[in-house]
Amino acid sequence: MGETQAGEIRAASAPGRWVILTTVLGSSMAMLDSTVINVALPRIGKDLGTDLAALQWTVNAYMLTLAGLILLGGALGDRYGRRRVFVVGVLWFAGASLLCGIAPNAAVLIGARALQGVGGALLTPGSLALIQASFHPDDRARAVGLWSGFGGIGAAVGPFVGGWLVDGPGWRWVFLINAPVALICVPVALRHVPESRDPDAHGRFDVLGAVLGALALALVTYALIEAPGQGASGAVIGSAVGGVLLAVAFVQVERKRAEPMLPPSVFASRQFTMVNVVTLCVYAGLGGYFFLSAIQLQVVAGYSALGAGTALLPTTVLMLLFSASSGELGQRIGPRIPLTVGPLLAATGMLLMLRVGPGDATVSGYVQHVLPAVVVLGLGLVTLVAPLTATVLASVDTARAGLASGINNAAARAAGLIAVAALPLLSGMGPEAYRDAGEFASTFRRAMPMCAGLMVLGSLIAFATVRNPPKARKDEARPECAVHCCVVAPPLEPVRDEQADQGGRD
Repeated sequence: MGETQAGEIRAASAPGRWVILTTVLGSSMAMLDSTVINVALPRIGKDLGTDLAALQWTVNAYMLTLAGLILLGGALGDRYGRRRVFVVGVLWFAGASLLCGIAPNAAVLIGARALQGVGGALLTPGSLALIQASFHPDDRARAVGLWSGFGGIGAAVGPFVGGWLVDGPGWRWVFLINAPVALICVPVALRHVPESRDPDAHGRFDVLGAVLGALALALVTYALIEAPGQGASGAVIGSAVGGVLLAVAFVQVERKRAEPMLPPSVFASRQFTMVNVVTLCVYAGLGGYFFLSAIQLQVVAGYSALGAGTALLPTTVLMLLFSASSGELGQRIGPRIPLTVGPLLAATGMLLMLRVGPGDATVSGYVQHVLPAVVVLGLGLVTLVAPLTATVLASVDTARAGLASGINNAAARAAGLIAVAALPLLSGMGPEAYRDAGEFASTFRRAMPMCAGLMVLGSLIAFATVRNPPKARKDEARPECAVHCCVVAPPLEPVRDEQADQGGRD
């Protein structure tokens, strides 16, 4: 890196621009593969001859390993060097993406997606941690704002680019495009980003906790996805019971370990606990909505992959344009009203999607039926996401902000994972439903009110439990990252502060 040291870089300098470029490229890889995959699902299913369960696993294998290992990934960066772990994560993610792009069948694709999630768990915490550690304290807020803005632009064009790739060179390029991004990102990181680590990080990593948590999610997910095809088979029931038992074991291990991955003490804050419950409800609803609506637009309404990606674009554009203003409003009036109203607006947008049907792949059909739904949903997310992010950070001590945002990130991923697994089962969606427009439309009409119901539940919980903080504490939570946390991405990437609480590191 030369003469520039960690903690001394100014945002307006050339080294500062290189650091922002590197972190934006790295985090965009992981984020885009979360958002564009839904648009590609019908084409993947057709080309590989898979059923709906395989498509669910294509989405969930990635979210499973990412949600289960993201806190551990942040701890590894603290210990062994944030730049080093970030670079390893980018290379791992790119390698897994290449494997996804050449996958000859669904089984290989699903396995490669799980490997992608491991890479994402290594690079995602590192993107913001590098900014936190590299920039001068006076410039950190500006650097994070720049990172958020550029990342938001990437998120806005993601569905459009994904649709263009699927309809053009093919769905495999949704994954293969990550390789040239990594080829730019890694050399820049090695040359221009200073290494940093937490000198106080010590002790053993909570590998047992990470493994138990990931296995519990995997078994429950397996039971939910396979139940429509297998019924109450021994494998399904055994997986469900095993997942619950492992979840109980995970809680017990975290309570007894001296240095747990998920310190129970952080939940002593009632506000933090309840905001994470709201997160579970909201992101479960969103995960189900984006999984099903992209298929509905293509299979039922008749859109191409590019058309479906473009049709959903207004939601993300609204987030990009107005999230910062929403965050400022939340600081002025407190989080209770935004966290109550936002989910209700989003639920309304989801219910408006029920009007979308055959023949709506026209200008008039889009304007009358699709556009109102995605605009109302976008307004709900604008109202909701930035205050949710700020409230998570404000509800714990500053030293534990990185741990708090990491937990909230994992909660959002896990909620989407369970929703994608459970909704087809609860709505009676058969293994071949996505191939038949009539059958999918029928089950979509049953599933979308469930997604809206989860949003309403989150709104009610927020109204009943979230409290506006005293005015003195409002400036503690700056929602600079809210723009980046759009659509299906969770509220915040975990920032591992060098002065973070010891319990959150190991």
